[in-house]
Amino acid sequence: MTARKILIITGDAGESFEILYASHRLRELGFIPVIAAPAVKRMNLVIHDFEPGWDTYVERKGYLVESDISFDDVNTADYEALLLPGGRAPEYLRNDRRVINIVKEFAGNNKYIFAICHGVQILVTAGLVNKKKIACYEHVKFEVESCGGVYVSPDEAVQDGKIVTGKTWQSHPWFYKLVFNCLQPQQVPSFA
Repeated sequence: MTARKILIITGDAGESFEILYASHRLRELGFIPVIAAPAVKRMNLVIHDFEPGWDTYVERKGYLVESDISFDDVNTADYEALLLPGGRAPEYLRNDRRVINIVKEFAGNNKYIFAICHGVQILVTAGLVNKKKIACYEHVKFEVESCGGVYVSPDEAVQDGKIVTGKTWQSHPWFYKLVFNCLQPQQVPSFA
């Protein structure tokens, strides 16, 4: 049986927990996560959290992770699905034409696209949120709605066709239930 690969797009300032959690869970279920970045290198990830008295999240240095391939080396035919984690990375990755082309190619080939938190900013730039139900970090809501998307609340995660979105890393239980139901419909444990 051929190994089933999932492409993860990120870069420096990607959210540590969203990237590592995805990589570990995918491996646990027999998938091969492949991390693509602007270049093959060791990336500096971040941790976004909330502190009492702050009006927005704080950012701390997170783990280091090696990318497996660069965006130039991505052949979308090799992958079953695409994952767009959050952090600050999507803020600049959405301006990389290679990223937008990759995302549009996954959509054009009717493959699953999973995006969580700020990863939804890449979906917005790729023009994939119009008339779609979208869960994302609340401060991305304006971008989603400005591009014709329907922000869902209070749902932690939502599926609309081949697109699955989640609000934040705190949404992992709901988000990954949908993700793994897409990838392995009969084998996903339910969360009670």
